[in-house]
Amino acid sequence: MINISDKEVDDLYERLKKEAEQNGYYLNPDIDFTKQLVKSLLVNEKRYGYWACPCRLASGKKEDDLDIICPCDYRDADLVDYGTCFCALYVSSDVVKGLKEAEPIPERRPPRSERIKKKETSEKSIGVGKLNLTYPIWRCKVCGYLCARNIPPEICPICKAKKDRFELFIDK
Repeated sequence: MINISDKEVDDLYERLKKEAEQNGYYLNPDIDFTKQLVKSLLVNEKRYGYWACPCRLASGKKEDDLDIICPCDYRDADLVDYGTCFCALYVSSDVVKGLKEAEPIPERRPPRSERIKKKETSEKSIGVGKLNLTYPIWRCKVCGYLCARNIPPEICPICKAKKDRFELFIDK
């Protein structure tokens, strides 16, 4: 059993809340529920070395789970369509204001076989003609931020996702 202290949970909760609010996001206002999710993120971090979504099955291979590392690739679309992300850690302003309730939503993550096929296809080529770019273009898979530079940033300036959440969007 993996032990997580209340202090660890409280510290991460406060950090996530601050970062969310600074970037226009909201944590679920049900503090007890939200802290259980935060605790699960910490358990997954100790188990796998990364914050796999607590409501999805992680493979334990980071490269296979990049799309479900919190904040997951599906968060923003889920917030727009349903007012909450899949695990309900992040919610819309309507949920925070009490105008809408957080409720279960359908899984947006494609099955593993489709994710592998998509990865293989995107690795071959984007199908863009010769652009003669000075730098490759990197895209944050969480928020869509684009940047032209030799390597992706260590942390996305928009959503704070780490470097490994960037994909090569267009190669120079």
